Amino acid sequence: MNPYLTPVALLVASNVFMTFAWYGHLKFGAKPLWIVVLVSWGIALFEYCLAVPANRWGHQVYSAAELKTMQEVITLLVFAVFSVTVLREKLTLNHAVGFALIMAGAWFVFRGPFGSISAGGAPA
Repeated sequence: MNPYLTPVALLVASNVFMTFAWYGHLKFGAKPLWIVVLVSWGIALFEYCLAVPANRWGHQVYSAAELKTMQEVITLLVFAVFSVTVLREKLTLNHAVGFALIMAGAWFVFRGPFGSISAGGAPA
C-alpha cells in the first residue's frame, strides 16, 4: 500500500459513488423523492466505506487540510466528468474559470506554509 497514492485512489472511488448518490437521481425526476433519498443513502454508504479509510490512512502523510483540499479537487473533477457524460450538460468557460480558481487555492494549500495564523486570527 502506497501511503501517498492509496488515499488518492480511495478518494477518487468514493467521489464516484458520492456523485452518483447526490446527482444520479436527476436522471430519474419522475421517481418519488423518498425512493431516491433511500437509494442515494445506500450508495453513500459505499462512499463512506472508501472515504473513511482514505482519510485515516492519508492522515499519516497528509495534513487534514491537504486531505480536505484533495477531496474538493477530486470532487470537482469527478463531477465535471459526470455532468458531461451522464447528465449531458455542457461545461462553460465560467465553469472552467471557477474550477481553475479552486485549483489555484489547492495549490496554495499544498505549497505552504507561508506562515501560520493562531486561533485568535493574528499571525503567529
